[in-house]
Amino acid sequence: MSTSQPATLVNRWLGFGFMKAEPGSANWYFRRDKLAVVCLFVIVFMVLIAIFAPFLTPYPEQGLGDPNLTEKFLAPSRVHPFGTDDIGRDILARVMFGARTSLIASFAIVIAAMIIGTALGAIAGYFGGWIDEAIMRVTDIFLAFPPLLLAITIATVLEPNLRNSVIAVAATWWPWYTRIVRAQAVSIRERNFVRAARSMGVSNWAIIRRHILPNVLNPVLVQGTLDLGSALLTMAGLSFLGLGIQPPTADWGVMVNDGRNHIQSGRWWIGLFPGLAIFVTTLAFNLLGDGVQTATDPRIRSV
Repeated sequence: MSTSQPATLVNRWLGFGFMKAEPGSANWYFRRDKLAVVCLFVIVFMVLIAIFAPFLTPYPEQGLGDPNLTEKFLAPSRVHPFGTDDIGRDILARVMFGARTSLIASFAIVIAAMIIGTALGAIAGYFGGWIDEAIMRVTDIFLAFPPLLLAITIATVLEPNLRNSVIAVAATWWPWYTRIVRAQAVSIRERNFVRAARSMGVSNWAIIRRHILPNVLNPVLVQGTLDLGSALLTMAGLSFLGLGIQPPTADWGVMVNDGRNHIQSGRWWIGLFPGLAIFVTTLAFNLLGDGVQTATDPRIRSV
């Protein structure tokens, strides 16, 4: 891959499934994976629901948290396809608005972890020496803890809200990107075009920006796609435990926790539909990530 085409790489990655596919290209291989293509459209569908939630439901105020005590615990019907909860809010509206917080949190976690991990990994891999040792030892310390347990610990210290939940989870995920980028940077720094740039007097930071980072974007983006489903599931878990997004803000994890309290009374719909939303979206992200990894890795494609 040319080091002068980072924008082309990003555009090609973002255009998976939509751009014209040339035989033998990564996009062409991706389109042959019908399951991954279906998952891409499922994710696009969920994003559109999140964006246009106020216009897709007749109960936008209930989606935002306003109660309607005259219609508590209504079973699914034509008026309320997913039923209503313990304070009369339409669950379909809540699921639509919950898609906003869940998807925003997932993308924010992955993007934050990618930025931090990529920057540290590129610095460690390019400079080496004591800088590499210091960064990688800190990375090993974070990797020594189970990610979910560390996220719960950080979230417990911070005030429970969307921003702090994203910080808690992103703080446990950046080390994976650091390791990926560091391994790539160690290899790239010894290539001829990097040596030529160094001999011409190009500064180290310019080399990292112009040559190292563009060449490590592909594996980072693939890993980010794989991590989106796990990020959504982790955020839902924090909200379920009361350490994430707080009511009345709509969130799938909070809704599942609310539904848990009413299962034994036969009101199964309160927790079922947000749970299905988590399941379908997480599965779509995971299968899409597998499809992207297969399409972009020549070793997997050959198998």
